[in-house]
Amino acid sequence: MTALYLGLVAAFCWGLHDIAIRYLSRSVPLMGALLVVLTTGLIFQSLVIVVNQAPFLPQGPALWSAIGAGVAFLVASLGLYFAFQRGPVRLVSPIIGAFPVLSLIYAALAGTPITFDQIAAVLLIVAAVGLVAILSDSEDTDIPPKGPTIIYSLLSAVGFATTFKLGQISADLGGEWPGTFTARVVALVLLVTIIMAFKSNIRVGWRAVPPLIVMGLLDGIALLAVFSAGAFDRPEYASVAASMFGLFTILLARVFLKELMGPAQWAGCVVAFFGIGYLSF
Repeated sequence: MTALYLGLVAAFCWGLHDIAIRYLSRSVPLMGALLVVLTTGLIFQSLVIVVNQAPFLPQGPALWSAIGAGVAFLVASLGLYFAFQRGPVRLVSPIIGAFPVLSLIYAALAGTPITFDQIAAVLLIVAAVGLVAILSDSEDTDIPPKGPTIIYSLLSAVGFATTFKLGQISADLGGEWPGTFTARVVALVLLVTIIMAFKSNIRVGWRAVPPLIVMGLLDGIALLAVFSAGAFDRPEYASVAASMFGLFTILLARVFLKELMGPAQWAGCVVAFFGIGYLSF
């Protein structure tokens, strides 16, 4: 399994996760929703570590990278949840989905050679996913001011790119399971601190708990997949493939929710998968 395929696994999981966000964000307190999701993910990753008899914490530089990944992951998650709460999707998804560009920059700064055709393929994927998201957003309700929404989306994009880079470094140095567990613990501790400091409402209601638990499992699998890519060549490709979560959200909505897709949207999907296919060679 390559980094690219691990990224596709993450994209599929986050695509399902994204569907739930879009339908729960208007009726469930976001801090409470994120608390349940992160807690579920932590329990899942704890069980994975116990089953595999792996250490819970990495050592040395791997530990610090995992801690940094946890901080970045909380920033990314808060930005994602608040951006989708505000909407519209046609504005939020293309900005957050552009984080692979930052992943390429991080890879170049680390000394990885990046060719022109690779840059073109990544930009093509980002543009195609953004096009599908824009054409799929039919929201006609009142839209809050765009400025804060753009800021939340940018914070999420930077957070995801930084999470994946630091997480892959930690996984390469100390293993993917300890690195993912540590990042999750750090994110959860910081979230609880924020909730206590601002006395945020976390009452999600019992009806919302089952889908939030499923979201937590999907999020745990996705994050583990991207971190695991650190052990393969071109780990930044996992970030590129994972950015297709928005496209998977729309495809899954077409399958499960019977939402219609036009010819231009299908063309965008084909172009995005063509870009992924090109990178895989």
